[in-house]
Amino acid sequence: MRCDAEYIHHPLLSQAKLGCNRVKILQFPSNMTNLVKLGQMEDRTRPKHAIDYQDIMRPLAVMRREYKASTNFWWHSHRRGQLLLGNSGYMTAMTEEGAFMLPSGYAILFAPDLPHAVQSFGETTMHSVYFEESVLKGFWEPTRILKVSALLDASIQALANEPVLYDETGRGHHLCALIVDEIRSAGPQPYTVPLPSEKQLRKLCRDLLDNPSNNLTIDDWADKVGMSRRTMTRKFRDETGMSFIEWRQRLRVSHVMRRVAEGVPLAVAGQEAGYESLSTLRKLLKTWAP
Repeated sequence: MRCDAEYIHHPLLSQAKLGCNRVKILQFPSNMTNLVKLGQMEDRTRPKHAIDYQDIMRPLAVMRREYKASTNFWWHSHRRGQLLLGNSGYMTAMTEEGAFMLPSGYAILFAPDLPHAVQSFGETTMHSVYFEESVLKGFWEPTRILKVSALLDASIQALANEPVLYDETGRGHHLCALIVDEIRSAGPQPYTVPLPSEKQLRKLCRDLLDNPSNNLTIDDWADKVGMSRRTMTRKFRDETGMSFIEWRQRLRVSHVMRRVAEGVPLAVAGQEAGYESLSTLRKLLKTWAP
């Protein structure tokens, strides 16, 4: 799995690294001024890096990317908010809130300046929509997965084919309005594996993230974290909004989806996640079908 270095510009990095990334600006050809005046931009001159979309003089900007192999976008953030849409393939995301599953046809909404990490698995096509904070004011929290409607998908792809500096009184403006309306009307989806804030429970969850096939019982885990079964299950639900059993199932489903996207047979992926019965796993996945 390779790392796409263009994304590494998190504020926690050294100032030297930040400086290096900040000067990594797309060099436009000499005739760009005329192209911009005409409201047109050739495909070969469209910015190809996330950092180049943070200060474009439009409230929305769309970037399309394709990756032929699994890619790790390490912890980073953007000045603008981001809607990351998976058009094909499978992705996962991490924030301090937890882990997120991103099958094709779904999107994740990141608030401006929110540290996050993303991984794509197998061959992947994605679109990123970068928003000024005011565009979705009051709608950024919490980080969540959204089902992408056919209209939202079509509007994003259409805006990606418009000039970067689209006509703010023309088609580009209308597409932006549609995108915002569709995002606001999209309901949150259950492709989230939240992390509790309580220290011992958080450690438990991180252990399972590293080893989803771990078959310790609730009583075993309660002993490991020094709580009674009743206290652990109550605290876990209070902090994650779901039972420990449901949380572990989401984690295991995410592992299976990821490994299948990488080309691993379903039976093998299921065994890695702790499922002994392939038929049981198939039935479970139908309930999670995107």
